[in-house]
Amino acid sequence: MTSTACGGRWFVALPDRDAALAAAARLASYACRTLTHASGRPWLLGCWPDDEAVTAQAGTARLAAIGRTSLTPHDLVARGPGVTGAAGSFHLLASVDGEVYARGTATGVRRLCTADADGVTFAADRAHTLAWLTGADPDPARLAARLLLPDPPFPIETSAMWRGVRAVQPGHALRLGRDGSVRTERWWRPPPSDLPLEQAATLLRDALRAAVAVRVRPGDVWGADLSGGMDSTSACFLAHEAGADLVAVTLEWSAAGNEDARHAREAARHLPGITHFVLPSSELPGHFSGLGERHPPGDEPSVLLRDRAQQSELAGLLRDHGVRGRLSGHGGDHVVTPLPAYLHPLLRRRPLTGLAHLAAHRARSRWPLVATLRQLVSRPSLAAWIREQADALGPLRRGEPPMCGWGFPVALPPWATGRARDLAAGLLREAADRDGVPLGPDRGTHAWVHLARLAGSTATHLSAWGAVDGLPVETPFCDDAVLDACLRVRPEDAGHPAVYKPLLAAAMRGIVPEAILTRTTKDHCGDEWYAGLATQRRTLAAWTADSRLAAAGLADPAALRRAVLAPGLLNGGVCELEPTLGIEEWLRDLEARPHPHHLKEHPHEPAPAATP
Repeated sequence: MTSTACGGRWFVALPDRDAALAAAARLASYACRTLTHASGRPWLLGCWPDDEAVTAQAGTARLAAIGRTSLTPHDLVARGPGVTGAAGSFHLLASVDGEVYARGTATGVRRLCTADADGVTFAADRAHTLAWLTGADPDPARLAARLLLPDPPFPIETSAMWRGVRAVQPGHALRLGRDGSVRTERWWRPPPSDLPLEQAATLLRDALRAAVAVRVRPGDVWGADLSGGMDSTSACFLAHEAGADLVAVTLEWSAAGNEDARHAREAARHLPGITHFVLPSSELPGHFSGLGERHPPGDEPSVLLRDRAQQSELAGLLRDHGVRGRLSGHGGDHVVTPLPAYLHPLLRRRPLTGLAHLAAHRARSRWPLVATLRQLVSRPSLAAWIREQADALGPLRRGEPPMCGWGFPVALPPWATGRARDLAAGLLREAADRDGVPLGPDRGTHAWVHLARLAGSTATHLSAWGAVDGLPVETPFCDDAVLDACLRVRPEDAGHPAVYKPLLAAAMRGIVPEAILTRTTKDHCGDEWYAGLATQRRTLAAWTADSRLAAAGLADPAALRRAVLAPGLLNGGVCELEPTLGIEEWLRDLEARPHPHHLKEHPHEPAPAATP
């Protein structure tokens, strides 16, 4: 896991045009690597670890895969920029006859965005790089959209936060022509969901094995989050199988009856040679600690600020034990089980099975009958559904709504202003007109892929925080090949609410102890959440008195103050407050540290990597 001298991970892709040279010159002092077009003009500038890039040349074509990948130079030459199915998580880039081809991942872990400067369109893996390059400010409409609950819906969940910076949709590739043309094309589509559970489980087991193996080498010392849940435990056992020396951390939450730590200890007992730390939450920084400190801002606000200080301390503990990379089970909750939207096509394809599943979901989640049936019999297009969400924007209602539509019904917190509502609704209507094409052949597949994209977004935050803490975080469940394997299962085989993660359990049988695979509970840190808000009440109240969202006309400071001082009154609990706090923190961080953290001056002339 060799790293670059600066520890940064970023790149900018430049078209093969003289007009791009000015931007290349401005970026040159920050880049520790440069790859060139066949013409000799700069193609890729940036910084990335030595072992996270594969490059190749075929005639005048240049190709590169940046990230964790199973691809070899031979694969790149033989399969070209259209290569699919490789293990890992990486950007794929090419310069062919003066045209730039670039794509990230279908899950959105590896992002791609564009912006214009000096009449030239550039592409980059980080929106903040392009915002700095173009002098862009945050876009109030996109800030307003981040207030939407429980999450921004497709297709605006991946929008860049700055004016003039445009996100390329995950699963789409970008082409920059030498003549200045810019176009995108879809390179990824979900596979058919037609396999019975056991066959799909075999595919998932192979995909997860490959995802871990592309990161872990025998003898590597890897940190791991061993929560006691099925996802993180599976990652640990696969890393151990791949030959890693594991240093694992488990958080023991304070809620009565919490079982996470007990299951984690049981898992560790079956992992010979593991170094295992079980840490009571009382011995770590409390939730929301460090709100007064300013951090390098990521590309977008994050809802994860509650445990940033906690995770930073855990990263320090792992580094002290020789760890240079950290495996996370994040994404498992999102990719191995379909959302209940699969009921919509199932009821039409297999009515009796669909009715049995519907009854089980209603019994478990207490969905109201009329609202559930209304969603299941409705047949609006995706674009029409997005417009419906825009027209109906209002406060969040108490209770879990049915989830059988194209996505989660969206709402705004009670402190959102009319300006916030109008801006968010306008953005939704624009998106419906421009990008209202589903991610899959039916609303069940679409909702499942959208959920995976939300997991990819969180994975980018984990990666960014890990980079700041000096400990890269890897999320193999968010790899495209893993998502592809999960999507192959028949949704009714993986989605019944009476069985907990049946697809992952079948995939890991014989690898993970049966006691973990048969677990049906999932613990929480609600006590720590409320205690953290109580401890940080003074800081949060000061935030509301000097709210950046209020200054932008997006939040009512008095209503926000009531919420942070009495979080028990929130209809939506955690999900209602945290997006707002994440935006507030991000704006403060951006104000205090406007220069991108990953762009660091190099006193030497950037030494070109060997031209592929």
